[in-house]
Amino acid sequence: MDSSFGKVLGFVCGRRTIKTGKVLWQQIKHLPTMGYGTDMLKSYENFIPHTKHYVGKTFTTQIESLNCRLRHYLARLHRKTLCYSKSKTMLEVSLKLLIHKLNNP
Repeated sequence: MDSSFGKVLGFVCGRRTIKTGKVLWQQIKHLPTMGYGTDMLKSYENFIPHTKHYVGKTFTTQIESLNCRLRHYLARLHRKTLCYSKSKTMLEVSLKLLIHKLNNP
């Protein structure tokens, strides 16, 4: 997420593993940035350069806010709901559409 403009730069559906993180990293590593703010998950150290990696709650508040907003708009992202995606592809398409809408008001 771009902290200056609040735009989503990339996303990946999946568990928080090194493999999933590397997929996201491939999407965003070419973008010009001052740094990457993450939570304290150790797997980020495997692919984010140490000189640009900032760890802490301060750097993740915008991301958590976005996650809350996505759950608000997409019922299939609620933790306890009857409305869920049977297909990972459909979930990804729904997220792409919503993120496009949020990035381009």
